[in-house]
Amino acid sequence: MRIMDGHCDALTKLYVNPKLEFGREEQELDVSYPRLKQAGVKVQCFAIYLSDSIQQPTFEHILQMVDLFYRQIGRHPGMHVIQTREDWHLVEAGERIGAILTLEGLDALAGNMMYVRILQQLGVRSMGLTWNYANWAADGVMEPRKGGFTRKGKQMLKELETMGIIVDVSHLSTTAFWELIELYNKPFIASHSNAQKICPHPRNLSDEQIKAIIQCKGTIGITFVPYFVDSANLTVPISALLKHIDHVCSLGGEGQLGFGSDFDGIEQWVKGLRHVGQYENIIEALCKNYRESQVEAFLYGNWRNFMLTSLPK
Repeated sequence: MRIMDGHCDALTKLYVNPKLEFGREEQELDVSYPRLKQAGVKVQCFAIYLSDSIQQPTFEHILQMVDLFYRQIGRHPGMHVIQTREDWHLVEAGERIGAILTLEGLDALAGNMMYVRILQQLGVRSMGLTWNYANWAADGVMEPRKGGFTRKGKQMLKELETMGIIVDVSHLSTTAFWELIELYNKPFIASHSNAQKICPHPRNLSDEQIKAIIQCKGTIGITFVPYFVDSANLTVPISALLKHIDHVCSLGGEGQLGFGSDFDGIEQWVKGLRHVGQYENIIEALCKNYRESQVEAFLYGNWRNFMLTSLPK
């Protein structure tokens, strides 16, 4: 079965440790070309995330990671960078794996709309508005004051809508989420978030948020972060992930559900999902609990439908 994964942080690991190579089966990389090939992943999103080790992130840091993406991933003979719908179709028609470049957190853009336009031209196709805390645009979900968008953040949101860059609300504060519903008129995604009803972590989505994403025909990427799956147990089995899938489906989200592993952004793993090459284990669990057509949609088809509507022609 084909797979699309909506979020990983392999770029950050490659940036922090220049000795790592995407094309080799690196033990430190959850997502590498050999492991993507092993799993049958057809499309992988790669996030630009500036870690806490960079105390004053700037646009130059983002450009360094864009350069790294094209040197390590874009130039790999087995990969093809997806920027348009035509690119997606080319990937589907061939043997190469598609790579979509995304941005996690607007912090280093410093409110400069020109930077957004430059990143669009460089191939960034989705932007997460915050990480866990506040930036110049909005509050993140862990910010104590629980605020929404700033004035400039609202301007940025309209700019993203006009430019057709996909908005990602994972990490966004609840207040900002509902402001976005009022301000933003296109489908959006939560690339790596689970159901709060099943696991009451602040990073997960409430039923009302899930319903809002379903209503706008967005996509929710079920994530493999263990403490977003089950915060009550140290060892989290794959079966616990299925509870989140069941719940989103019960709210009417069968057609809006995909996966966003967050591989390489985690230091704990769901049992049997230590790296992207082990997707076969979740496929096995899914096939025991859902129809084949449903499994294919969760793994690939729902993301495909969203992307072929949202990517530029």
